[in-house]
Amino acid sequence: MSNFFENIDPDEAAEIDSLSKLAYEIRENKLTVLKAYAAEDEAALLQQIQDGAVAEHPAYEQYLAARILDDTREMVRALVSERLKKANQS
Repeated sequence: MSNFFENIDPDEAAEIDSLSKLAYEIRENKLTVLKAYAAEDEAALLQQIQDGAVAEHPAYEQYLAARILDDTREMVRALVSERLKKANQS
């Protein structure tokens, strides 16, 4: 099995590794927020709120937290992609 970071500068590899771990942790935290409401995703939680299936507060705050976590994860994933492209050009 080849080493994924074999041809990447060690500092860049460490940054990519850290960002990847951060993306994973963010995803897991978002899933934890949604799990409390048995919601598959943010839209499902919002629908539960709109239907009155769950109390608006704190569910709406949890919905916002899940959205922020998802947006943040997407930004981190974009950074990982950017770093990988840069590393592969070197």
